Amino acid sequence: MGRCLTSTFRDVSLTLHLFPHNTEPLARCYNSVIFQAGGGPDDTLVFLHDDLCILDLFWTETLDAGLRRFDLVGLAGNTRRLPRQPAWAFVDTSWAWDEDHLSGAVAHGAQLPLRLKRYGAPLQECKLLDGVLLAARRSVFLDHGLRFDERFAFHFYDMDLCREFEAKGLRMGTVPLSAAHGSAGRFGAPEWRAAYRAYLEKWGEPMADAQAWASPNSAISPVSPA
Repeated sequence: MGRCLTSTFRDVSLTLHLFPHNTEPLARCYNSVIFQAGGGPDDTLVFLHDDLCILDLFWTETLDAGLRRFDLVGLAGNTRRLPRQPAWAFVDTSWAWDEDHLSGAVAHGAQLPLRLKRYGAPLQECKLLDGVLLAARRSVFLDHGLRFDERFAFHFYDMDLCREFEAKGLRMGTVPLSAAHGSAGRFGAPEWRAAYRAYLEKWGEPMADAQAWASPNSAISPVSPA
């Protein structure tokens, strides 16, 4: 991501905030940028992972157009949210895809040829967005008292933020922006399960006593159905 922004997009007007060798919760890093001194309320804040490569030459214009329509935008998401949903793309912990309700597209891989996953038509209003890239105006966070919940060090920070936006009556949606993600998710890993339990407890959706797990310690790929 750093190479992408400092080479291909070096002429785009950006203020880059990097957290090299970071050991802090991702939510804490993101919050530090939201509430830093000197930032203007009309600034567009783009939160993204370091293994994302932006391929779209007009990505800033695409985000700006999306934020005239929605309060929070992302590359991929789900138009509905279900009780105890374990991720934006899946219905339950058997990792069944919610295919009829997904929106957006993301390419996967670190080199060509990339694997493209088309989830559904973009520019749909969503209840959940994938946290690989999220963008909003700083004023939305400031005016509504929103922030990333720092109890979520990595997993579930995106789903939790979307629920906070929903609770404030704000709109979320996907934008047609070309980007490649260099890694798959680690759904089902031990640290993911701990965050899942914390997420369910926060939102009053206790984990089922007989919780089913399709593959206890595996990383589930977001590219194709497991």
